[in-house]
Amino acid sequence: MDFEFDAKTIDLKERASAFMDEFVFPAEHFFHDNPEAGDRQWERPAVMAELKEHAKARGLWNLFLPHDPRGAGLSNLQYAPLAEVTGWSPEVAPEAFNCNPPDTGNMELLTLFGTDAQKHRWLDPLLNGEIRSAYCMTEPDVSSSDPANLTCSITDEGDCWRINGRKWWSTGAMSSDCVLLIAMGVSDPDADPRSRHSLVLIPRETPGVRIVRGLKMFGFTHGAHGGHAEVHFEDVLVPKDHMLGERGRGQALAQARLGPGRIHHCMRMIGMAERAIELMCRRANEREAFGKSLADQGIIQHWIAQSRVKIDQLRLFVLRTAWLIDTVGAREARTEISAIKVAAPDAVGWVIDKAIQVHGAGGMTQDYPLAMLWAQARTMRFIDGADEVHRMVVASRELRLHR
Repeated sequence: MDFEFDAKTIDLKERASAFMDEFVFPAEHFFHDNPEAGDRQWERPAVMAELKEHAKARGLWNLFLPHDPRGAGLSNLQYAPLAEVTGWSPEVAPEAFNCNPPDTGNMELLTLFGTDAQKHRWLDPLLNGEIRSAYCMTEPDVSSSDPANLTCSITDEGDCWRINGRKWWSTGAMSSDCVLLIAMGVSDPDADPRSRHSLVLIPRETPGVRIVRGLKMFGFTHGAHGGHAEVHFEDVLVPKDHMLGERGRGQALAQARLGPGRIHHCMRMIGMAERAIELMCRRANEREAFGKSLADQGIIQHWIAQSRVKIDQLRLFVLRTAWLIDTVGAREARTEISAIKVAAPDAVGWVIDKAIQVHGAGGMTQDYPLAMLWAQARTMRFIDGADEVHRMVVASRELRLHR
């Protein structure tokens, strides 16, 4: 494997880094959670529209999408260092580049499986950054790590589909710009467990769609992803042509969506850890305790050294997995995808935790981005599959090798 990035990647990374310094970091203070904002706490500051226009003008747009000419046409290996750059400011940068979940995964689904009419209605405005979307899979009443448990129903009503069920952690649904919900439900309850589910495209304003509440993540609104909502579908009717892909193929489509999404999360998390170690080193060089600089304290040096080791190990693992997806496909790389999905939150959470410790009580406050970064890292142990499920995948593959 060649570890040198090509000229296109290097150029985009340099431009993305410059964009972060010029536009993103100076705008971060606009995005601090405001508990007094009421219903507006889920909305994005007006400056986001300006950031998007600047990113478009600089060709830093839809970098994640390899399957559509309106994307940058990058491989996963090429996209990895760019996603890492956006991870330095996960609440601002991904959306500014139109590379933020859940829209990225939903755009990939529409690109790969949508009809021409579906693409015209929803994919085009998503690629232009004009609307937002949500993904509705997880349910509050069951263990959603096992898709066979899902109970939301999709029933055939002649020329329509009828949807009934409760979803939560429906990422994106709290944004007023969200116009599309992609929901998974049971369309064929008597079929094989892998063929019971389908995905349907539900316009948010459809009668029977009720946004019950927004869910905070360790106290944060997670507004960058359009918030997380509890959504109830009560006799929601959508036309037959609103099914995405083939009936009964919902689980297969979901995995096609989640494979790239999982590695994108891991790429961004490396940037989160890099920002944490930078803040940790700056703090260590600036502060004294017990008569000497924090930078001269043995325990602090140990944390910094271990942080560097963990970050660089993780980066190599993520890059190798990206290379595997590019060369053999996400299905053949599913063990490695599961492995990095376990490794990234573990390593990055450790680094951020130590950075918080070096900052003392200040590390827990809004004066630094560390609390937000920690909450993001801890949440990643659930997003796109719990740690335990991914460990099960890795263990099953390992056991098969030795039978």
